[in-house]
Order: sequence, then structure tokens, then C-alpha cells
Amino acid sequence: MAVDRKIRTAVFGGSFDPIHIGHTALAEAVLRENLADEVWFMVSPLNPHKQGQGLTPEDTRLAMVQLAIGDEARFKASDFEFSLPRPSYTLNTLRALEEAYPQRQFLLLIGADNWAKFDRWYCGDKIIEHYPIIVYPRDNQQQPTLPQGVTWLLSPLCDVSSTQVRRMAARGEDFSALVAPAVARYIMSNNLYKDK
Repeated sequence: MAVDRKIRTAVFGGSFDPIHIGHTALAEAVLRENLADEVWFMVSPLNPHKQGQGLTPEDTRLAMVQLAIGDEARFKASDFEFSLPRPSYTLNTLRALEEAYPQRQFLLLIGADNWAKFDRWYCGDKIIEHYPIIVYPRDNQQQPTLPQGVTWLLSPLCDVSSTQVRRMAARGEDFSALVAPAVARYIMSNNLYKDK
């Protein structure tokens, strides 16, 4: 009798303040390259590497992720970390996810900039030991030598950042090409980032 395979679920953590077309393009690349069956956008209530940056409220950022992914069944906007102790350490999140969803195999999706400083992450060695990692390129970085269990994502670079979107919104410039149409409407109707 065949044993059911666990659902490979890539955890894409971030502030998503706001989520932009680069984020969703990366998630699409993960699915296209068959590196995972689903991608969960894990909205971070407090990123340990971005403390004190004055994030937009977490429910607002979650709402924007939900709008950005629309009805794509293989994407999920996740508030899982909202109920975990803060700051949100990735190892703790992955372990809690594993316990809550035993039918899934969780993978970690991170940028090459984070991979370059992964040795400074909380228990980064334990993450590498227990969870597959997908690394995507940033700023035309070449593929580094990667240990077993770490995969380089072949994806086109999307030259857009959340900082850029916030600055354009604050200046009243048209940022609509950088985010999903529903996200652009949400930002404008709620006057987000006007005080940034």
C-alpha cells in the first residue's frame, strides 16, 4: 500500500509591508520549479532583524497578502506567527508548524542576502539540519556553494522593494505597477504610508 507523501510547504516569511509583485513572482517560481507544492506567506509580527522599524499593523499587512494572492489555491496568507512568542524566531516557527500540521513537510524560502548571514540566525545550524532551504538570488548574486539540503532558486530578478513602494506612496507617486491591483486600491483607500 502506497504511503501518502507529505505536502511540501514552502514558508516565505517576511514583513510584507507591503507585499509586492516580486514576492508573488518568487512564490510562482518555487511552484514552477517544483520545489514545493504550496507557498505560505508567513506574515511576521516582529522580525528579529528589523526591530524598531515601525511596521504597519500586522492585520493590515496580512490583509494585503490575502488580496495579493487572490484565489491561487497553492498560496496561503498565514497569521500563524501572530500567536507565537515574539520576536519570531524561524526555528521556533518551523517546529510549531510541524507540530500543528504533521501531514506537511515544511521548507524555508529566503533571499541570498539572508543566506549570506545565516550563521547569525538563531539556531541556523539546526534549521539547516532539519529543514530544506530554498535560496533566491538578490541583486544579481551568483549562486554560492550550498550545503546539502539547500537549493538555489532559478528565478528572474524583480527589481522592486517594499521600501520603494512605501516611499512612492508617501510622495503621492504612482506605485500601481509594483503591487497587485487589489493591493494598490487597498493602500490608496486606506491612505497607507502617507506618514512614512
